Amino acid sequence: MENKVGVATAAAVGLGAIIGAGIFVLSGTAIALAGSFALVAFALVGALALIIALELGELGSLMPNVKGASYSYTYKALGSELGFITGMLRYMALATSIGAIALGFGSYLSSLLGLQLAIYSIPFAIVLIFVLSLVNLLGVKKAAQTDFGLVIIKIGVLLVFIGFALSIATTNPRLGLSNITFGASGSTLGDIFAASVVVFFAYSGFQSISTITDRIKNGARGYVTAILAAVIISIIMYVLVVFGLLLLLPPAAYKITADPLSYALKSAGAPSWLFLLVGIGALVATASATIAMILSASRSLYQMSEDRLLPRFFRKYNKRADSAVNGILVSAIIGVLVLFAGNIYIIAAIANFGLMFDYLLINFDVVHFRMRGIKAPFTMPLYPYLQIISIVLLLAFFTGMPQEALILGIIIMLLLIGIYYSLREYRRKKVIRIRLFN
Repeated sequence: MENKVGVATAAAVGLGAIIGAGIFVLSGTAIALAGSFALVAFALVGALALIIALELGELGSLMPNVKGASYSYTYKALGSELGFITGMLRYMALATSIGAIALGFGSYLSSLLGLQLAIYSIPFAIVLIFVLSLVNLLGVKKAAQTDFGLVIIKIGVLLVFIGFALSIATTNPRLGLSNITFGASGSTLGDIFAASVVVFFAYSGFQSISTITDRIKNGARGYVTAILAAVIISIIMYVLVVFGLLLLLPPAAYKITADPLSYALKSAGAPSWLFLLVGIGALVATASATIAMILSASRSLYQMSEDRLLPRFFRKYNKRADSAVNGILVSAIIGVLVLFAGNIYIIAAIANFGLMFDYLLINFDVVHFRMRGIKAPFTMPLYPYLQIISIVLLLAFFTGMPQEALILGIIIMLLLIGIYYSLREYRRKKVIRIRLFN
């Protein structure tokens, strides 16, 4: 029981990964793409995240001792082929996100220190990855407790921002609800889907909770409570922040910028202390998300190695600290390499491809166990209607992805298929033949 974490701390792990750089960076881009309908995009993706969270709640309560989250569920339900592809796509999404989010930390810190050259952000990001990797090596409990403190700070910062937006909008006749114009924005359904793809990754972090299911107090009930609480709180916070941004500026004023909150505050004449507070909040948010991504990525590698889909090297595990040692180190190295990859936008889009494919298969995982009459301690409501809604939304979001990301995602999938079957042939495993029809 030494390494057990409470429900609130477990929820903080999910919140740490969800409420990260996304809201501080991507909210303005979503408004630039969809205008006031960005509110719809955030709510729509939030609804999808809630469905996926319910599915993960059922699957996690059924398999509480696995550490690979959705990879493990797909491996158990659909076999090693789809398990390998899903696990690698999910891991690549998490590992590349470590670098992308840490780079956001470096950029905000450089800005706060008055360093104009972008090159300064890379050393700061490397130091962050190194420090948070050490925290993860100390174990799940230490990492979760650190994340809990960071989450409290960043939620407090966002609440201050929302409060300021509400107060200034009521006192300034040029601002307020008149900025929120759905009918005249000219946004199309395609714009909403494009904005949804932009914010999709912002909701992805709740899976981090699924990698520590066996460490949460109160078993399945504690796990389900934590994951649902993380998603619901995130939806509320995201929608309120976007609402606050729209109160401060009309949608047409937003461009694709890295600091939409600071931009809106500056335009509204906010005091300097609030700029500083938002900057600190962004630092805390990116650090919190990075620690959760390292935790989730490393445990996914460990679980795939335990299932003999990756080499023995990734099986090194510190049982006392409950940390996947080599998984943490490899994920940190990949995160650092991503810092020099150049186009972070395409990297993030590829990460989204892997996550959406992952979420698509989660629906079929639930269907698999339900059709075989395997009863989980927690069963999600409205089966199979929520699965149908989830599949339709995910397919619609695929249409809103950048073409380069779709092409690269498909190429990576084909490469993974080739690697899997090449290794299986090398191991001389017997080919499985089944009859689909009588």
